[in-house]
Amino acid sequence: MNRNPEVTDYLAAIAEPWQAKLAGELHELVHATVPDAQERMQYKKPHFLKNGKYAAVMSLSKDAVSFTIFNAAGLTVPDKLFDGPPERKTIKLRKDQSVDSELLAPLLAQASATL
Repeated sequence: MNRNPEVTDYLAAIAEPWQAKLAGELHELVHATVPDAQERMQYKKPHFLKNGKYAAVMSLSKDAVSFTIFNAAGLTVPDKLFDGPPERKTIKLRKDQSVDSELLAPLLAQASATL
């Protein structure tokens, strides 16, 4: 696993417990799904790369934890859950939601397979 101390510190500093939980689960999902993913902080957000190309990014807002999958043009995603142009799809998780690994892991794996 390629863990970056800046990303680890960012996750540890998340004040809202529900956001910290979701962000931690997404973080683990990325590393379980894309074992060779590299992390870096860019634009004050954790970015996950494979072979130097963006695989995913996580960001926080007041009422959501957003997770964007890059290289998503070939993915079939539920329209009601994801937003964004064909090349990147974003899901926003809110306070009472959970990370659906059974949905996200295959999408991330498929999108990152060609990176």
